[in-house]
Amino acid sequence: MILTALLTIIVIWCLFYAIIPNYILLFLGLLFGGIMIAMSRHKHEGFMTIDAIAQNSRLNKVHSSLKFCTVLILMILSIVSHSPIVGLFLTVFMLILIVIVGGMELQEYFSILSLPVSFLLISGLALLFEYSLQSTGAINLPIYHGYLIVSKTAQLRAALVMSKALGAISCLYLLSLTTPMSEIIDVLRRFHTPDIIVELMYLIYRYTFILLEMHHSMKDAAKSRLGFINYSISIQTTGKIYFNLLSRSYQQANKNFDAMESRCYTGEIRFLESKKEIRQIHIIAAVCLIIFTLGITVVLY
Repeated sequence: MILTALLTIIVIWCLFYAIIPNYILLFLGLLFGGIMIAMSRHKHEGFMTIDAIAQNSRLNKVHSSLKFCTVLILMILSIVSHSPIVGLFLTVFMLILIVIVGGMELQEYFSILSLPVSFLLISGLALLFEYSLQSTGAINLPIYHGYLIVSKTAQLRAALVMSKALGAISCLYLLSLTTPMSEIIDVLRRFHTPDIIVELMYLIYRYTFILLEMHHSMKDAAKSRLGFINYSISIQTTGKIYFNLLSRSYQQANKNFDAMESRCYTGEIRFLESKKEIRQIHIIAAVCLIIFTLGITVVLY
């Protein structure tokens, strides 16, 4: 948690150094660092899957094909944009849709968003720093016979790439946190995606949570037997847990396949589909959002 907060402060400082005053930089760094700590501390109760969150969302009533097409177009606009404002706008607007309109808890959303944000921060550092023989950047750190610098060009490039990625991730989260996996698969089938791809996607998705549940049970059993009492024992316990998890995963895979065959599995997975009407108000809202985002993208091109 502390490392994540420090990483956030470093990235924000390097990203906006010599652009905004230092005291504002310090405030922003501490603010976002505190948010990252709060995001990391929040834990899910049990293994609440994304499907359960999607089922409880008020946006689940919106037709899945409409959401899929809207999210796809918004992702493309976020990626092709030449201004960080487009990605930031989509990030904020998706947060409003998921939390306020969809009814999801803010802390829950931040907790799920924390992992991709951590990867974005690490990639941001890689984009910001570059090696130079001369101290020509806004930040210059002497190293060997040259300097590790952060130039104005690198700041703009990192801000653009990170905003694009964050906007696209937020759009994907709108789809995944408001649409059950079975409905997404149904949309892919309507778009004539090969059956083998969507079925493998669903099986891998489900099996991931089975492995997480198994790992959770093994870890609790190890804790109850003082398996993490010190560092050396923790290393041994972790190795044993993952070795057992590998063998148990093969056994569970055979059990799952037997269960599918006992339910007349013939190589194709079918779901009970609930009919949802495409309401005119939803179409108008989606079109307005796309047009507004497209307008921002064109104006700031």
